[in-house]
Formats: sequence, structure tokens, C-alpha cells
Amino acid sequence: AVPAGYGESVADAVMEAGREHGICAYGVEALNVMRIEKGHVTHAELDGRTTADDVGLGKLVSQTKADFVGKRMLDRYGIKAADRPQLVGLTPVDAKAEFKAGAHILRIGASPSTQQDQGWVSSVCYSPSLGHMIALAFVKSGRERMGEKVLVWDQLRGIETEAVIGSTAFFDPENKKLNG
Repeated sequence: AVPAGYGESVADAVMEAGREHGICAYGVEALNVMRIEKGHVTHAELDGRTTADDVGLGKLVSQTKADFVGKRMLDRYGIKAADRPQLVGLTPVDAKAEFKAGAHILRIGASPSTQQDQGWVSSVCYSPSLGHMIALAFVKSGRERMGEKVLVWDQLRGIETEAVIGSTAFFDPENKKLNG
């Protein structure tokens, strides 16, 4: 943090210092694409209905602390339900296909209806790194369904796209690029 009057000179100095490393400025949309490519969650996934386990962070919840805010709620039946929606990644079967946030997830062959609902798409973007759309979605028992084909159904926009359930880390899942 710097006083506003120094913002431009600090930005110029950062860009100069990073020139030899190929530094470039990016906007909020680029940041959003990068966070979806890496499977990082934001407000779209953390909406007050999700738990740490739902978004794949269950190991961060202490099993040894006697008490903490929210611990009692983690023992409720609905929170422990086997078919609770879990965060997964979605990749379209057809690289040219699209889907939108808010679309529903259905099993292949199920008649499109909310009664057949298996989950929803929380975040979606086109990944320039991968050359196709990618999405984060909450799917019932999602982590047990890796590799399963599903139908991404968007009745409002008239879009139906087959997709494959997979990891939330679409780009560099081993983090090899993290340290150059």
C-alpha cells in the first residue's frame, strides 16, 4: 500500500523491475480465468451454503481442537450426507461447445428437468491456455464421479453440453510452473 499520489510511479517501477522476466499487467477477467484454471474458489463457490469439505478443503478443518466456530454444525446430517454437492471441474466433450454459470448438471440420458438435477455450474470461462471452456461446478458426490460424462443443461439459454467431471485444477495441476 502506498499513498495514491505514488501509485503510478510504483507501478512503473514494478513493471521495469519485471521487464526481463516478461512481466505484464492483467485485468480482473484475466485474474478470474487464472483462478478457475487453478481451481481456486471465490464468492461464486463460497456462498454460505458450502463447507470446507464441499470445496475440497476439508483437511484444513482441525480434527483435534475441542471447539471452534462452526464445529457443531459439521455434525448435522445434511452436512454429512453422502450425496452432498462437491466442487469439481467440468470440461466439455466437444472443445467448441459452451456452457454458462448457473446451468444444471444432469446424468446422461436423464430427461432435462429440475427433478433430475445433480448440481450446478458455479463459475465458467474460456481458457486461452487450454483452448476451450472450463467450469467449476457442484455435483452430488462429485469427487466419486471423476471421469463421468454429464449433461450441462441450461434451459434459459437453450444450451445442452456434454461434459466430463474432473479435477478443479485444469492448468498445471502439479504446480511445476509455480517456481519457474
